[in-house]
Amino acid sequence: MKQGCIPLKAGPDMQKTTTKEQKIKLRGLSCATCAVDIERALRKEGFHAASVNFASGEVILRGDLERAKRVIKRVEPGVEFVAPKAPPGGEHAERRRALYFIVPALALFFAGLVFRYWYPIGGEALALMLFGTAYGLVGWRVVRNAAVNITRGRIFDENLLLVIATFGAFAIREYPEAAGVMLFYVVGEYFQDLAVGRARSSVKSLLSLKVDRAHRVSDDGTVDVPLEEVAVGEMIVVRPGERVPLDGIVVSGETTLDTSALTGESTPRRAGPGEVVLSGMLNLSGLLRVEVKKPVGESTLTRILELVEMAGARKAKTEQFITRFAQVYTPAVVGLALVIGVIPPLLGWGSFATWGYRALVLLVISCPCALVLSIPLGYFGGIGRASKQGVLVKGSNFLDALAKVDIVAFDKTGTLTEGAFRVADVVPADGWTEEELLRLAAWAEEGSNHPIATAIKAAYSGNGAPITAHEEIAGEGVAAQIDGKRVLVGNDRMLHHFEIPHPRCDVPGTVAHVAADGDYVGYLVITDAVKEDAPVAVRRLRELGVRKVVLVTGDSAGVAAAVAEQVGVDAWYAELLPAGKVEVIETLARENRPGAKLAFVGDGINDAPVIARADVGIAMGGLGSDAAIETADVVIMDDRPSKLADGILTARKTKRIVWQNIVFALVVKIGFIGLGVVGEATMWEAVFADVGVALIAVLNAMRILRA
Repeated sequence: MKQGCIPLKAGPDMQKTTTKEQKIKLRGLSCATCAVDIERALRKEGFHAASVNFASGEVILRGDLERAKRVIKRVEPGVEFVAPKAPPGGEHAERRRALYFIVPALALFFAGLVFRYWYPIGGEALALMLFGTAYGLVGWRVVRNAAVNITRGRIFDENLLLVIATFGAFAIREYPEAAGVMLFYVVGEYFQDLAVGRARSSVKSLLSLKVDRAHRVSDDGTVDVPLEEVAVGEMIVVRPGERVPLDGIVVSGETTLDTSALTGESTPRRAGPGEVVLSGMLNLSGLLRVEVKKPVGESTLTRILELVEMAGARKAKTEQFITRFAQVYTPAVVGLALVIGVIPPLLGWGSFATWGYRALVLLVISCPCALVLSIPLGYFGGIGRASKQGVLVKGSNFLDALAKVDIVAFDKTGTLTEGAFRVADVVPADGWTEEELLRLAAWAEEGSNHPIATAIKAAYSGNGAPITAHEEIAGEGVAAQIDGKRVLVGNDRMLHHFEIPHPRCDVPGTVAHVAADGDYVGYLVITDAVKEDAPVAVRRLRELGVRKVVLVTGDSAGVAAAVAEQVGVDAWYAELLPAGKVEVIETLARENRPGAKLAFVGDGINDAPVIARADVGIAMGGLGSDAAIETADVVIMDDRPSKLADGILTARKTKRIVWQNIVFALVVKIGFIGLGVVGEATMWEAVFADVGVALIAVLNAMRILRA
């Protein structure tokens, strides 16, 4: 497709918000519904972008952090705020303290069962004392939370519902059931918290990659300093067994690097002088001297950690639906319990005690924890699993979209090809020499960092350029003022744009034409190898059922056709400006099946608009530009296009597990509600329908981490 065939149109609004997202780490967030309450309160207070992720124990928002903390403390007084650099182990200590109450409560509970049923001693008074003490040991926190929540007007709270149900059981002298239900609930919450903690630890193992200090080289030798104090251009030393603290270039030394933490690639790679090293890579053997190229805030590892930590702020539609569903479900079941406890006995269909017990059973069942907890935990695990594979997904909504991808469009340079260009041929026009042609091209490209410009400059070994002006023309090339001459270096489109007469337009391959003051100087033929991984990527996508794979490039039709044949795509579109790529993506999107998604994979700054326009924008993170990575929804860290198939597989696995939990929890809950209404469910079984189902759903959600 020629550029002239595509009209320029105003694209969609692609502006990203400039307000930085901030994070509050919470400790003591006792239940998933509490997370829903906090999020609702923050939104009422004007924090419209607030998102609470119980799975990660974090609140992500935009706005005044201190005011947000006051709102959270008002809603959940028991919650503590964890400082960014707080030492680990707080949650483990809390779990240990919980055991100090659970273990003696279990002993008292079983003693009460023995003395009541097997060796009746002490009668009603001893039973009440043993079961009541066991209840107090594990239930005091629940009772306290219920009382505090009543003062805040939160009636439909799981703590209050459980207190009413168990107090009711005490009132009708069902002491074992009252104590047992509370004990089962607290023990279930303990194991649920343990499972969630392990899931968090698995995902947050990424955080252990972060290095706090670097060995900076100074006049006095090597000094250990915080990363914030290391400036760009300074030298640091990376010893064997240490992680690279900051992005840079190796000045001296050779080693083998383990890059698996960043890219998911298990095979170590060699690195020597001139090689780029990224923060988070593990130095396995040699001593390296590295020149720092990026400050800590812009380093690769810092950006990865920020992307993973902030991913919880972007929730999938399933998560949003479950949150809204929970707000309706609990009051509805409580209302049903009230009707069950009052109406039938008033109509003479039984005693208040019988129907009151059934109502208490419904109150226990009413908590939607299994859904509210397991759904975000499933997405949390999916994002963590993908990140370990070297695929960074910026939110569960993008993970959902990735699972539905039906059309994939690839950029060419740096995505399906290596992006490592070299000058293969120099063809001067009449009256010009090869040396003159190459010199003008290299001088004009002096201020450009485009891969083609880099190749041209590498091919020229002469002196530097006497440039007085330089301009990059998007989709065409560069214009420079050199020794009083206006020199143009670019594609055939640029020649037509500036009306430069030239002998032919259909030169095969990637071509850089050169003109000086309106005269045609000649052209350079640039070659770029297709990545070995590219045909594998296309084949795997087809195996996953992706219906259409296309190539979209600004390069010539001849180059596009050759690459398309090598990698096996279904169609190709060539000679496109950024606006032209957007137009092609919009056309392809209209071909999509209902509910299906279109993904675009690119790496350059010129790909940022089309990455933003696609349903799922995917950037190559290794060689990719910062603009493309910031705009993208998904980032592939090692530049291997086949990783897209890994990401889709993880997304689909996550979606299956999420829906398994939804169906399982709803079927069990609705089933037990029916059994409770007809009197076939006891309070023990009701607790299983609440805590037991939540625990099973959490364990199921954790499977994604071991997929």
